[in-house]
Amino acid sequence: MNLTGNKLDGKAALITGGASGIGLAIAETFVSEGAKVVLADLNTELMEAAEKKFGDACATIQTNVTKEADVVKAVALAVERFGKLDVAVNSAGLGSYTIITEMEEQQWDSIVDVCLKGVFFSMKHEGIQMTKQGSGVIINISSLNSIQSGEGSGAYCASKAGVNMLTKVGAMEMGPSKVRVCGIAPGLVFTPITEPIKSMPALHNAYLENIPLGREGTTDDIASAALFLASDDASWISGETLFVDGGAQTKRYPEFRKIFAEMG
Repeated sequence: MNLTGNKLDGKAALITGGASGIGLAIAETFVSEGAKVVLADLNTELMEAAEKKFGDACATIQTNVTKEADVVKAVALAVERFGKLDVAVNSAGLGSYTIITEMEEQQWDSIVDVCLKGVFFSMKHEGIQMTKQGSGVIINISSLNSIQSGEGSGAYCASKAGVNMLTKVGAMEMGPSKVRVCGIAPGLVFTPITEPIKSMPALHNAYLENIPLGREGTTDDIASAALFLASDDASWISGETLFVDGGAQTKRYPEFRKIFAEMG
């Protein structure tokens, strides 16, 4: 077990969706533990801010994870800039509230393409590089919704369930090359995407009532889990998705339609 406080010293990491929210928190933790990071995101303004914050420990590249060529370039940048790719965190994602019978094809495609196809493209090319090296760790950011259904979240739930299975298949296929593939499934964590929940007390309270530990998670909670899985402390863990949800999987998801109806 590494007790030096530099669990990722000398490691090179790629983080998709790394300019904000969970991805940025993971980047901050990785850099604090000695890693160099490449942030792959669409938001150039936020990436510029991250570069200023992290200095030489950070490189950025505008990346649309639904475009395979973009993902290829992001992996290549990590190797070009830092000589290798030790850790990859696939954090890019999005969601919306629309029930299945009202969902348009374009909306379905936009969510599934980012949350599932984007993870596939990322795993594919991260895995190619890591297989060449004979080592590496891939961490897919899944969700509590991969096992717990949420009204109005059909595309998101289906995508994240798919991510869990990609994690298992990836671990099976890449294990012989000494590449570990793991997942993290967060419960409610406030990020720029989920922040509006705070403005709806009825919805926020419904979430909290179904979290045994009685609080929402923080991006640091997820970053700590990512650090563990990326480090040698987790050297015999692969194919597993770690649920970081305050115990919410033991209860139920908020009834959105009922809550929204009561809110008017």
